[in-house]
Amino acid sequence: MKKEEKEVIYNLLKSADSYVNGYVRKQFQNQPLFSDDEEVTEQSQQRQQASEPSTNVEMPESQTSQSSEVASSPGPITDSPATASHGMSISELNAKILRCTRCQLARTRNNVVPGQGVENPLVLVVGEGPGYDEDIQGMPFVGKAGKLLDKMLAAIQLDRNQNCYIANIVKCRPPNNRDPLPEEQAACISFLEAQIHILKPKMILCMGRISGQKLLNTDTPVGQLRGNFHDYNGIPLLVTYHPSALLRNESLKRPAWEDLKLFKRKLDQILATTN
Repeated sequence: MKKEEKEVIYNLLKSADSYVNGYVRKQFQNQPLFSDDEEVTEQSQQRQQASEPSTNVEMPESQTSQSSEVASSPGPITDSPATASHGMSISELNAKILRCTRCQLARTRNNVVPGQGVENPLVLVVGEGPGYDEDIQGMPFVGKAGKLLDKMLAAIQLDRNQNCYIANIVKCRPPNNRDPLPEEQAACISFLEAQIHILKPKMILCMGRISGQKLLNTDTPVGQLRGNFHDYNGIPLLVTYHPSALLRNESLKRPAWEDLKLFKRKLDQILATTN
């Protein structure tokens, strides 16, 4: 295959991937250097040798001019990161999420739950997936666990309507509120990655095991993940217990409160250095 053909295929894949995901992923941010395959180079050399004249023939001036124009013409046009991401807003991305049928959860949902919050949040709060109330209302964290989450955020001066955005690993409710399956998480995670790319939060707060393990690509238990900051593509990330776990087990409320205080101190430090 020729170098130019490889570049065309690469750019088509890049454009398609950025359209689906809403931004240019790391895999496509640095274009590789392509070259002709060896067999193509050999065939080209053979054809050139066969077509070479035995004597030097002067090309007409018009042909010389045309050749120089071809030689100086630019190569394939590639999208810049700004154009390849299509400048998608969070509302445009969420409109795409509402139409998603990537996995089996699309067949059992009542509503898709893209997320809720402000467009320039200090904090992105990430849960695992919608529950019954969220599936009915199409909004994240609106049941009993949601009310507790709002109280937890308010305790550290955060609010979904003022300085936070709330999203989930999967955007549709798993039947009977079971854990989202690995294939369901894999089908949906690019939406959350795109949301993070667009929103650019200063910090991420993961509520529970599923969100922490998925974003950190680990199977470490939540009890070991919590209490320390992790790095997500340069963004400080903290994992704590899910509000529903606190409703089931009140002994978790104390460590969760310690996590929130730790999170608030880190956020205050970040804001102090940026103001």
